[in-house]
Amino acid sequence: MTAEPAVDDPPGPHEIGRTVATRLRELRKQRGWSLDRAALQTGVSKAMLGQIERGESSPTVATLWKIAGGFACSLTSFLVDAAEPWADSHVRNAAAARAKPASDDMLVAPIFAYDPRFAFELLELTLLPGYVRHSEPHTAGVTEHVIVLQGRMDVMFAGQWTSLAPGDAVRFAADRPHGYRNLGDSAAVCLNLIHYAVTAPHPSHGGPSAPAQP
Repeated sequence: MTAEPAVDDPPGPHEIGRTVATRLRELRKQRGWSLDRAALQTGVSKAMLGQIERGESSPTVATLWKIAGGFACSLTSFLVDAAEPWADSHVRNAAAARAKPASDDMLVAPIFAYDPRFAFELLELTLLPGYVRHSEPHTAGVTEHVIVLQGRMDVMFAGQWTSLAPGDAVRFAADRPHGYRNLGDSAAVCLNLIHYAVTAPHPSHGGPSAPAQP
């Protein structure tokens, strides 16, 4: 008998806030890091990390990326419950998953969280009008793939901005400075597949076991 695909109800904005706080505390505990050590590793201030852990502050997406990079984890490990079971097939609904996990004007739907068997995560991103984000380089070997579904947006890679329309797609090395922006007056929606280069499978799906070396 063929197994039915799993159908998940991804977390809403309040659940995501709790997931970020809980995950950050768990990672610090696992590594035995103080807030000072975590601040040194991530480049995020001790005060900000403490506020995030206590649920007193909502970080920007850029800050979440810095924290994930410092802990050598995937971005979705902070957006989706790490206890989520694996299954051979999953059915997701982007509208149900869509939330505003950070303080900036981007909606994120974690469609498929990082899975070490495939080494990627898939997000739907909604850039609200006027949104601009300059992203610092991610962990070595990270590659992003962007496919525009709705509206127009610009992606910055290789030192310049490139305009994309619905149906356009781009792949670029995300271990270098890059960015996203929507200068229009309506929302832009895209799929963002983030592939992590890893040296070996990780026993859990929280993120890469170790970043690939340049």
